[in-house]
Amino acid sequence: MSLSDVCTKISDGTHHSPTVQHTDPAPGRYRYVTSKNIRPWGLDLGDITYLDEAVHREIFSRCNPELGDVLLTKDGANTGNVAINTLEEEFSLLSSVALLKLKRDIIDSRFVRYYLESPVGSKRLLGDMTGTAIRRIILRKIKETEIPVAPIDDQRRIVAEIEKQFTRLEAGVAALRRAQANLKRYRAAVLKAACEGRHVPTEAELARAEGRPFESGQQLLARILTERRKNWQGRGKYKEPVELDNLKLFPLPAGWTWTTLDALAEIKGGITKDQNRKHTAPTRSVPYLRVANVQRGYIDLTEVKEIITTEDEINELALKPGDILFNEGGDRDKLGRGWVWSGQLPECIHQNHVFRARLHVADLNPKLVSWYANTFGQKFFFDEGKHTTNLASISMSKLKSLPVPIPPPSEQVRIVAEVERRLSVVDELEAVVTTNLQRATRLRQSILQKAFTGEL
Repeated sequence: MSLSDVCTKISDGTHHSPTVQHTDPAPGRYRYVTSKNIRPWGLDLGDITYLDEAVHREIFSRCNPELGDVLLTKDGANTGNVAINTLEEEFSLLSSVALLKLKRDIIDSRFVRYYLESPVGSKRLLGDMTGTAIRRIILRKIKETEIPVAPIDDQRRIVAEIEKQFTRLEAGVAALRRAQANLKRYRAAVLKAACEGRHVPTEAELARAEGRPFESGQQLLARILTERRKNWQGRGKYKEPVELDNLKLFPLPAGWTWTTLDALAEIKGGITKDQNRKHTAPTRSVPYLRVANVQRGYIDLTEVKEIITTEDEINELALKPGDILFNEGGDRDKLGRGWVWSGQLPECIHQNHVFRARLHVADLNPKLVSWYANTFGQKFFFDEGKHTTNLASISMSKLKSLPVPIPPPSEQVRIVAEVERRLSVVDELEAVVTTNLQRATRLRQSILQKAFTGEL
């Protein structure tokens, strides 16, 4: 039978997104469900907007979801996701969600949901979606999709067995998710302890026990400032580094010192992406890093885009191993996010939304600076950044004032070695957890496959 045979109605919501939507559920407003709310685990109302009653009534007259109706995402990133309506109150639907009102005496809502999620049902439903940039299932295709219809009691027995298997599977997935969260917390704790000097004996302690001198963080800073002055290439007269705000700093171990990023590195913005840029000199294409490439603690080169620019600009913006990258902004979680470039590509520059910090001396480890920026620095970036409704950004002048702790050079070597040892263990465990979560997804599909081929 087709879905139209087992439904009294198959429709979708409004084809025009209402201009006035609210984020707060004031009296007289109704939930507005879109494709983002139809998730693999069901109806998710964690991110929802609300419509005024007049607008709601207009949409609801076309598509009136009731408790137990099936909701199917028909276009967008979540195309094919299925959920059962668990809300007793009225709400509105966008056109990206199809409503299936079932003939409850001949078919069970959960049976339909699991069938459409199964490999065989999903293939029938999604096999020839239309569209290129945005893929979609047209209503006619939904109505024509074939579905096996067993006696209602048999359907309920099949559903009961599926849910029995899923309960066991979900218990395992929940344990994996807890392990994943614990590993994330442990990773953060490792980096925090590194920035506070709690992983290895301090160089001051070792030198005192062995009765020898050592180069402190303060002495290293003096060398850095000498190099900064000697290699000054800024405009005009030499400018002293941005002053340190001592009021917001925590105590450091003996032998460490505080300074600003401006004292440690030359900071530079990147190339502006502009289709109308005109060049007077010959140009060529070169890879460049965007915000999406610069993640917190790693560089993602899954997709590297290219830009056309001049040889002079390429030479000026070319990344070198050891350069520390900071995101200018975007979503708030991207603010100041970054990692160290290690020369993964033979040639690469960076976009203007990514700042580059090039250290003045090799005796300061760039990983320590980036680890600090990705942990304690997050509060600094949030406090000092410019915020709009959903976006945030940090200026170069604010970035320069980022406080950075400097351990003695020999202590840095031991800290980095210890952190990398611990994080390598975390990486291995996270890989195991990820593999098992992927296996759980395949097992879920296997359960559904067997349920609708009579093998369960």
